[in-house]
Amino acid sequence: MAPLSEALSSFTAVIVTGGSSGIGKSFIELLHRVNPNLCFCNLSRTEPRLISVGLKLRHIPCDLGQPPALGRAAAMVLDWLQTEVPAGRLLLINNSGFGAYGHFPEPELAHQLAMVDVNIRAVVDLTGRLLPVLKARGGAILSVASTAAFQPTAFMATYGASKTFVLHWSLALNEELRGTGVRALAVCPGPTATEFFRRAGLQQGSVADALGMTSAEVALAAVQALVAGRAQVVTGWKNKTGAFFASKIPKPLAAWLAAKVLARFRLKKVQR
Repeated sequence: MAPLSEALSSFTAVIVTGGSSGIGKSFIELLHRVNPNLCFCNLSRTEPRLISVGLKLRHIPCDLGQPPALGRAAAMVLDWLQTEVPAGRLLLINNSGFGAYGHFPEPELAHQLAMVDVNIRAVVDLTGRLLPVLKARGGAILSVASTAAFQPTAFMATYGASKTFVLHWSLALNEELRGTGVRALAVCPGPTATEFFRRAGLQQGSVADALGMTSAEVALAAVQALVAGRAQVVTGWKNKTGAFFASKIPKPLAAWLAAKVLARFRLKKVQR
């Protein structure tokens, strides 16, 4: 496989959602290091705090859970591409997402519905709006799913189902895009050292460090899979083993086993 810098040399722009922290921020840091000529556009509520010499970053404030706001942000992205980066291949990274822990609909129904809007609707909406320019210029669509996509996840029911959607949608989209010059990749990380658990309502350290990966490790595995032409990657050998096992057993059994594992988190739930 060619070095990442060589393999990504034809890309000129990266559009990422949720690049202010976690895996999204690690994508920006890694890709800038690999190809310093890349131009970045980030869509999130908070501007990334990045200190990198020569980093060309446009931040567009956006609440991805609000369709009108996302529509305005997508129009600004298209304008940015036309005026600032008019040529070259594009990489769209659908990274934003969040979860919730507890008996549905805890912590509240509005939180569950917002999760659907960010984890599913925003991915489909933004990709659909940018797909014409992606096809015109060539490139790739990288969408962050989760190992939760491989089995029903009691106590995180909506989150797991939303990531199952992202995984299957991305794989189907990749097949539809054959011959267009655009590919799709679904990235399925397991527990990752980000703000995810805190926002989901769990205490820091709910998952042992030995079972998790850093956001930088996830970003590197994802980019390597992109360069290799993969349609799906589960990051880390422990996650690969778990996802393979979960995908081979009957869904009711997988749901029962996942419930046994996830029920252990109830003692680590943040008291609201």
